[in-house]
Amino acid sequence: MINIKKGLEVPENELVFTASGAGGPGGQHVNKSSTRVTLWFDVKNSPSLSKKQKKLISEKLSTRINKAGVLHISARKHRSQAANREQAVEKFIQLLGEALKQPPERKRTRPPQRAKKIRLEEKKRRARKKQLRSKLRNGQND
Repeated sequence: MINIKKGLEVPENELVFTASGAGGPGGQHVNKSSTRVTLWFDVKNSPSLSKKQKKLISEKLSTRINKAGVLHISARKHRSQAANREQAVEKFIQLLGEALKQPPERKRTRPPQRAKKIRLEEKKRRARKKQLRSKLRNGQND
């Protein structure tokens, strides 16, 4: 079981791992070994997620989820497949944790009386300025 956050665990059998050749420097080792690991997680059909959680994940991680509703995470930082597999799982835990975080509810506050007063004074000043402009224009047209 992979613990994502308090109250949410995803069984490892829901994760699918594939290995492929990782690009970049590394010489012969990178050419002959499949060290890049891609983790696949079917968000849409996962029995361990609620509908609300699925919706949140789909919205927040939409760039990482394909049309079939499968989340994919790649890891290729390390030279070994096992280390990249661990890194992919860590990324998975972090991404799901972030996606499922609820933003704190905003506490409604009133603007200070001084701020209200300043705003109204500014408003009056602008109105006066515009009034003067219109009188000048009308006076020139006569």
